Amino acid sequence: MKRELRPHQKTALSKMHNGSILWGGVGTGKSMVAVEYYLQHEAPKQCIVITTAKKRDTLDWKKEFAAVAIGDELSKLGGVIVDSWNNLHKYTAVKGQFFILDEQRLVGKGKWSKSFLKIARENNWILLSATPGDTWLDYIPVFIANGWYKNRSEFYREHVILKPYMNYPVVDRYVNVQRLVRYRSQILVRMPYERETTRHPLNEWVEYDQELMDQVEKKLWNPFTNEPIRDIAQKFHLMRKIVNSDPSRLERVHDLMHKHNRLIVFYTFDYELAMLRSLKEGHTYAEWNGHKHEPLPQTEQWVYVVQYTAGSEGWNCTSTNAMAFWSLPYSFKMWEQAHGRIDRLNTPYSDLYYHALRSHSGIDWAIWRSLKAKKSFQNLDYDKTNSQFAGKRG
Repeated sequence: MKRELRPHQKTALSKMHNGSILWGGVGTGKSMVAVEYYLQHEAPKQCIVITTAKKRDTLDWKKEFAAVAIGDELSKLGGVIVDSWNNLHKYTAVKGQFFILDEQRLVGKGKWSKSFLKIARENNWILLSATPGDTWLDYIPVFIANGWYKNRSEFYREHVILKPYMNYPVVDRYVNVQRLVRYRSQILVRMPYERETTRHPLNEWVEYDQELMDQVEKKLWNPFTNEPIRDIAQKFHLMRKIVNSDPSRLERVHDLMHKHNRLIVFYTFDYELAMLRSLKEGHTYAEWNGHKHEPLPQTEQWVYVVQYTAGSEGWNCTSTNAMAFWSLPYSFKMWEQAHGRIDRLNTPYSDLYYHALRSHSGIDWAIWRSLKAKKSFQNLDYDKTNSQFAGKRG
């Protein structure tokens, strides 16, 4: 069964090969291209899709394969197994099949990377990613899987100069970078797409308790337990709690629920969730996080509360064009992935509204500037950037 791809998808498909990374923004149709690649090059082998737990549970991939008459049972057309990254190790003994690795998780040298390298030695594979790599170190597993390096040690010997006199390895600079650029260009297949939607980012200004913030920042005192702050990690957690638990945020979300009949709300911490659960009154309410995995409501008016780590990627929503960010995440990747949940190829909306709840606190400004610069925020960078906030902010 043949499906018609869009021009940007056809172009990407023509450039793909085993061992490549399909790089496309959220909502550009990477999964559809991956299925077509399987049909043209790998069927009727068993196709094993490794994706997020949410995308597995919502059957998104099963629906993509069902559209081309491929199901769970292996037939003359092929067959598909869909599982989560947490179960990747279960497939290390598989040989001669085809893997689609969705929402790239192969950064570093953890168990996923080790399992992937075992799989890559005996099977064909492709990767799908909206953010394929921030540094050259992120590409090490894929470069090894393509046969360009034996292991991480060889990559380090060839390309990495570490800073001296450090207690742990810190990259000072990379060498032979032209070789790395050449390798990356061989495997990275970009899928740019001129969107038909328009994103409208909107600031929703909220309050915070300056007196409590001064106790934490200046006096290094925990106002919630009435004892000294232990370390910098606790200090930043308390700063964020003061900002993110202010009642004005809940008031603003109530206002947005009157403006939008259907609203997705992203949050970070459990204490935020405790406040958000009061939204159950008057609207259909559901949530997706480490506690509950509830589907999107199907009523005319609803609010869907989603925790960034659990649900910033791997699911789609085309029944609303409005989203609110109760708090700002540290991760730019998580921020961009969250935006993409409603910015899909098949959305019926042309205008999408993103409401970011922001205070004028220094910590909110620091995180915001990192996100605007497409970088992830680091706590240790805060003292370096905090001096900027005395001047004009925007």
